[in-house]
Amino acid sequence: MGAVFGQYFDDFKHFLRFEKRYSPHTLTAYMADLGQFSDYLDQHYDDLSFSKINHFHLRGWLAELKENSQNERSINRKISSINGYYKYLLRKGLVEKNPTGLIHSLRLPERLPTFLKETETENLLEQVSFGNDFQACTDRLILELLYASGMRRSELIHLKEADIEWSLRQIRVLGKGNKERLLPMSEAILDQLRHYLSLKKEANIETATLLALPNGKALYERYVYARVKKYLSQVTTLKKKSPHILRHTFATHLLNNGASIQAIKELLGHSSIAATQVYTHINIDELKKIHKLNHPRG
Repeated sequence: MGAVFGQYFDDFKHFLRFEKRYSPHTLTAYMADLGQFSDYLDQHYDDLSFSKINHFHLRGWLAELKENSQNERSINRKISSINGYYKYLLRKGLVEKNPTGLIHSLRLPERLPTFLKETETENLLEQVSFGNDFQACTDRLILELLYASGMRRSELIHLKEADIEWSLRQIRVLGKGNKERLLPMSEAILDQLRHYLSLKKEANIETATLLALPNGKALYERYVYARVKKYLSQVTTLKKKSPHILRHTFATHLLNNGASIQAIKELLGHSSIAATQVYTHINIDELKKIHKLNHPRG
């Protein structure tokens, strides 16, 4: 990693980890993007001082990425990473300008979220056989909680037993940017949680984390992904079968059954209504299909 552009990487990494509280996954992505730009500068420019790095260097790197078939979403993320680094440096008085200010993000092709049909979700939670041992109960709760609340995989993994507010029938979730939100829980979900906690006690699993592996350790992202994929494969032919599909399904089913977009925004923990409005496009597409199938002149 280049010494010139990368001279403040350690400080920035510490800032992201301990002040911004970014997840290990996000932290790794940020530093990888910065490292790639640093390597590009080292390969193409000799004796380039930090103060001389500008938007022309950045544009040259982005053009090279595009020539190497990097997609628009990936390139935009890299721009965001460089922007975050320079914002930090400006705040610290280490640079005078942010070169990303003259760089425009690439227009993304519209990509609508993928979701399960209501019949598929019912089959998943009512027809699929999970079993009765501790791991099977953990797997079932993973699916139940993701669909019932729309929480993210990382939020699920970090849930604590103390986050359940039994009398209020809700659960506290710590989301992006360390923002806390409260999600309602049905009595049926609470009953499953009570049963699960009794199984944890019987298995002598003593951990503050709500969901755990049979060995008592906390869940991890790849485990959750693998279990969700396994069970979704039994009820849907969708190409993508990630935990995020259940978050999309949660939002889509709410909208299709009359929930307001503002309410869905709050439940999902989106900072902007723009991120939530993608679900209205799904709803419109569904209405078009219904019109075509059922209207005499559809």
